[in-house]
Amino acid sequence: MHYRVTLEGESGATSEPLTGTFRTAPSAPGNVSFTWSGDVVGQGWGINRDGGMAIMGAIADARPDFFLHSGDAIYADNPVPETQKQNDGDTYRNVTAEAKNQVAQTLDQFRGNYAYNLTDEHYRRFAANVPQLIQWDDHEVVNNWFPGESLAGQNRKGYTETDVNKLAEFAYRAWREWQPVQPTEAADGRLYRKISYGPLLDVFVLDMRSYKDPNPNAWAEENDGGILGAKQTQWLIDGLKASTAVWKVVANDLPLSIVVPDKATDPKDGGPKSMEAVAQGDNGAPLGREIAFSRILSQTKGVPNIVYLTADVHYTAAISYHPDKAGFQDFSPFWEFVSGPLNAGAFPQSPLDGTFGAQYEFVHAPDEANVSPAEGFQHFGQVSIDGGSRTLTVHLRDAKGAALYTKELTPA
Repeated sequence: MHYRVTLEGESGATSEPLTGTFRTAPSAPGNVSFTWSGDVVGQGWGINRDGGMAIMGAIADARPDFFLHSGDAIYADNPVPETQKQNDGDTYRNVTAEAKNQVAQTLDQFRGNYAYNLTDEHYRRFAANVPQLIQWDDHEVVNNWFPGESLAGQNRKGYTETDVNKLAEFAYRAWREWQPVQPTEAADGRLYRKISYGPLLDVFVLDMRSYKDPNPNAWAEENDGGILGAKQTQWLIDGLKASTAVWKVVANDLPLSIVVPDKATDPKDGGPKSMEAVAQGDNGAPLGREIAFSRILSQTKGVPNIVYLTADVHYTAAISYHPDKAGFQDFSPFWEFVSGPLNAGAFPQSPLDGTFGAQYEFVHAPDEANVSPAEGFQHFGQVSIDGGSRTLTVHLRDAKGAALYTKELTPA
């Protein structure tokens, strides 16, 4: 499908027409291809003056039916300086903008972060030609946030507003204004939702941020919903069990078993010991947020062909899960695939929690922290479903689109 858009201002002035293309969802079984990744313009690595955000052009060149954005579409808490020193000693030169001169604390500053990304020619080409399914994570607001959090005493540079709920209110409004999301798609009018893409695929887009409990609760022995909230947890269980699609993809913006400490509230900074994602590094029975996912995995163990896709950790990986290797064993084997970042710092691999029997089958990550986009280790993933055999194939790709790892999954 082709489209043409003309914008009209209050004075009656009109813009030059903009054109683009998109594909509609199939009504009959047929080949499906989509890409996913996350983490855009993070750690001070902005639009490169010497090439832009080229990875976004590589995603457009892959011609996916749609792109699943796994969160951190902006880094509202990361200003972009004119230059930044790379680990290899070279200087990275950023395109700058007023909205990226400071952390975002006003509605206009949050809006400006989204506008900044669209000043890149590769990003504009991507946005004009690839439909998107969007979820949010932490940096749309502030690093590692959870509802009700206070930034007071956390040594967060640049913040005069310490009430995270107030920041999140501005961030959510800007997200809704700038992202291609219809409120009617969401199960509760906000963020989490199921997108059916023909008879072969259902995508369950999670919100692992809005209903999150405090990060210091990672070791709690009782937890009602934890990272998803009780209502969303049950929605996912019911939705997976009721799905008639061959493949059920769960878009979890935070990984299930990669251990992600919350350094913002680390004891060294005067805060309690905390964890940001689901796992906490204890290989035994489920604790904290793992309790909700133990319910999900247990109650859907009879549902075939579930795959989890995530980003967040700034490297790419394939992770297998098997009850025979797990501290908690009441589930069926499955896979989780990780991708990213898109134009942000790349980081070394993190350890895995063994509660659900997670094992790395492939990892592509740097040895040093915060490797710039110009130094490599930028990634996106591509999923293809064959309309005839119904086989699902995952390719983990580099910034130029070359496949680093391929896994073929046969439907049950």
